[in-house]
Amino acid sequence: MTLLRVDNLTRYYGAVGVFAQVSFQVHQGEHVSLVGVNGAGKSTLLKIIGGLDLPDEGQVQVLRGRRVAYLPQEPRFVGGRTLWQEMEAALAALLQLQDELRTLEQRIAETNAPDWDATMERYGELSARFEHAGGYQMEQRIASTLQILGFAPAQYDQPLTRLSGGQKTRAALASTLLSDPDVLLLDEPTNHLDLGALEWLDSFLKGWPGTLIVISHDRYFLDRVTSRTLEIEGGCLYDYPAGYSGYLALKAERLEREMKEYAAQQELIARTEEFIRRYKAGQRSKEAKGREKRLNRLKDQHTLERPREQRHLHLALESGPRSGDRVLALRDLVVGYPAVSPDQGEGDQGGDQTGRPDVSDTSHASHALLSTGRLEIQRGERVALLGPNGSGKTTLLRTLVGEIKPLRGSFQLGANVSVGYFAQSHEGLRMDATVLEEVLRINPHLGETRARTFLGSFLFRGDDVFKQIHTLSGGERNRVALAQLTLKPGNLLILDEPTNHLDISARDALEVVLSQHTGSMLFVSHDRFFIDRLADTLWIIQDGRLVRFDGGYSDYQERQASLREQEKARQPGGSRDAGRSSSAGRGTAGQANAEEKQRKKRIAALEAEVEQLEYELSQAASALESASTAQDVGQVASLGTHYADLEQRLNRCYEDWAALVE
Repeated sequence: MTLLRVDNLTRYYGAVGVFAQVSFQVHQGEHVSLVGVNGAGKSTLLKIIGGLDLPDEGQVQVLRGRRVAYLPQEPRFVGGRTLWQEMEAALAALLQLQDELRTLEQRIAETNAPDWDATMERYGELSARFEHAGGYQMEQRIASTLQILGFAPAQYDQPLTRLSGGQKTRAALASTLLSDPDVLLLDEPTNHLDLGALEWLDSFLKGWPGTLIVISHDRYFLDRVTSRTLEIEGGCLYDYPAGYSGYLALKAERLEREMKEYAAQQELIARTEEFIRRYKAGQRSKEAKGREKRLNRLKDQHTLERPREQRHLHLALESGPRSGDRVLALRDLVVGYPAVSPDQGEGDQGGDQTGRPDVSDTSHASHALLSTGRLEIQRGERVALLGPNGSGKTTLLRTLVGEIKPLRGSFQLGANVSVGYFAQSHEGLRMDATVLEEVLRINPHLGETRARTFLGSFLFRGDDVFKQIHTLSGGERNRVALAQLTLKPGNLLILDEPTNHLDISARDALEVVLSQHTGSMLFVSHDRFFIDRLADTLWIIQDGRLVRFDGGYSDYQERQASLREQEKARQPGGSRDAGRSSSAGRGTAGQANAEEKQRKKRIAALEAEVEQLEYELSQAASALESASTAQDVGQVASLGTHYADLEQRLNRCYEDWAALVE
């Protein structure tokens, strides 16, 4: 059944066309991705479908009685609301109905009211509607939805302004789902989510029975969640009946077919023109004139356009001189943020003459995010640093490039190692400078002409090079930072979220050049496709420590799935345990059964407590990182104490659980 029909949509920005004559249908239960380069018009099309923008031509038709919900890239909330209040706002129609029922109840209580019979009839009608819409289960629906999306009851009364970026995305998704949409429109829902949240979102949306149209640059996500791909390219829409990987193959086939058809037609035109030129004035002039008429008709009505060649990012990275075998050595390094004592001036963190922070003075305890143990990176090794938001990934990278001092321990670069660093937030860019000025600052010897040619390979054409950095989009700033990186050869690349804001085409180009880089690499990314393509080693943050895994992301996922299966098999009540318990007959059967039930009950309670504590610990880590970034010393100290307490409680739960299982 067709839920949504888009007919001949055309949209302009001023005199510039975004897309033209776009038409397609979406059926009930379909999961569709909308792809295209940045600026192709994906978000504009999604907003028009969601009723938040109007087309210049064409229309959108939704099956009568069906609801469409739209989740933007950056969720915005009404100021002052708590998480629970935001969820109630999604049920505004039910709340309004509830208020009307209460007003009617007061009037019904007045037995002498002249319109008492009419009021009772109206009350019965509204009450039935309220019950049918689930009004009497509103609180349960809100609590259940928030729980599914990973929120703990302690967060229900938390102001939305205090949530992290990933939490805001999940809160907005919860609010959208509570509105019970038939068609869900999602614009970059994976933004700000760490790997754990991404895995959850994959599973949730894959199993969601409603109709979905989603924009995302996460190829792994698209492959798992969608089965149809709509691409906007050059103002036109192309429809492919496949997920992302299938779409790539089908698109390549289409382009190859169109190029052959175009080449064949061009060859026909050239042969015909040559025939006309040779025989127009000779004995075969009549035939030549006939062919000329047919050729003109072909050119007027049926000339094929050359298939569009998409503009691609062109990167080239030099590794510089060969490094020694050992590129980086970490020796019990502890990273985080030192506390600032009240009598220290701004920027004075204390420390000895070597520049290391003084950790012997515990009167103002520092806050440690992460300890590394003893790890090394060898020449040519590519290491992905994985962990939840707030666990210290960026802090570790900033420590390794000298922006933050370590709290304890040390690290050492190997012989002849030069570092190329890409910062997630583009701190190295001067906001008041132009794109051209930022490139020439890194390499003044380029000169303006060569610099403009160089920037053309990063898709900055014409007057784009004179734009100031603060006016650029996130993706454009990313391209400037990548341009600077290519001008500073490094045989150890330290990259913090290099794919942020890049469209899929740009990510592909970046992956190609990084895969050809002969040096070593340590990088942070939430793009699982990117990680899988580049990393041969993982450093995984677990309980505040780095754990090494030899293999790529898919290898790690397989290992985790295998461990979960083994754990299920060991759980009390599993098939093997059931066999043992049925064959065991010593002692008093009733007493043994009672003890076993108690043990299982205690294990279940501990597992629930562990899950809750792990969640609270991740939230505390995220809050700590935010407080550290804001340099709120008082908040850091308070949160640090809370974090340590949670860790102790979690460790005790682990110990009790292990003893019971054994």
